[in-house]
Amino acid sequence: MLIPHLGGGGAEQVTALLAQGLSDSKYELHLGLITQLDAGPKPLPNWIHIHALGAKRVRTAAFPLLKLIRFIKPDVILSSMAHLNFMVLLLRPFYPRNTRVLVRQNGTASSALAFGDQPSYTRLLYWLLYRRADRIICQTQAMANDLACEFGITQAQLAVLPNPVDVYAIRDAVSKCPNRWTGSGPHLLAVGRLAPVKGFDLLLNALAIVHRWFPDADLVIAGAGAEETALKAECRKLRLKSAVYFAGHVDRPSVYFPGASLFVLSSRHEGLPNALLEAAAGGLPLVALPASEGVVDLLRAQPGAWLASQISAPALAASLLAALQVLHSGQRFEHSFIEEFRLDRAIHAYEELIDATLRQRCQ
Repeated sequence: MLIPHLGGGGAEQVTALLAQGLSDSKYELHLGLITQLDAGPKPLPNWIHIHALGAKRVRTAAFPLLKLIRFIKPDVILSSMAHLNFMVLLLRPFYPRNTRVLVRQNGTASSALAFGDQPSYTRLLYWLLYRRADRIICQTQAMANDLACEFGITQAQLAVLPNPVDVYAIRDAVSKCPNRWTGSGPHLLAVGRLAPVKGFDLLLNALAIVHRWFPDADLVIAGAGAEETALKAECRKLRLKSAVYFAGHVDRPSVYFPGASLFVLSSRHEGLPNALLEAAAGGLPLVALPASEGVVDLLRAQPGAWLASQISAPALAASLLAALQVLHSGQRFEHSFIEEFRLDRAIHAYEELIDATLRQRCQ
């Protein structure tokens, strides 16, 4: 299993959950950390062999990564982020002959390309390299359809598997966490790296509108990133400085679930973010922009979920107001759709795919 580093975003969390959940009696698990120097402050179970390559960037890791793969001679490689997937697939001709490669797509490719937050040559890399994968794992059927339509990937190469979410652990942690919120609220929670794609500028402008009806509304944004200075300046401009708290990177955003009035997904585009799934596991009311077909399909007509009509601050504000005007203090929802993403079910689905890939290797 390969990931740039542990900690941080959803792809890293998914990899960590998979590494801990996959059967240690069936598989000898190796975890390659491309840009990390050691196992980090939260060591994984001791049956996982951790290889920290400590490269400065993913693109400079080709030689140490190839050296690691030729040393381990893995039956299956599972890579979990697009820019690392490109590196893994580029090097494939130099792997042991019978090594199979699975890559996990962690976003809607066409939306990311249209948004312009990836280099112009990325489309070519998708076209040339993704065909080298034995299977491409997508989180939703919409993501799989996008790869098929945009890059001519065959359906035989595509697999739709749910993201693993440790539903029971989240619910248990929430039951034991104190309420960190102060004031009368309502209290809004958002989670994600501070980058334009996450749409926190839209959320701040939506909050300014919400304040006209709910002057005590406040917002916690759990995440770190390069846009922090610009977002704080926007808070001052909108006179929201006292209403918005930037919590920085938070290992477990669920610590903010008790007392939160709702969770907000303000992203301009997403695949199917784990932050949204974790909030659903915690029973929070959900307000979201239509960041992808996957998000829309998941939340459409669901109790306790409000989807904005378009990706804009006014549309987000309208959905926030619609939710806040009917929600009771502390109201929670079952969100039955989260059962599909339960850790045991997701692990089983991944093991079935890995086993099928191993059988193909032996044929």
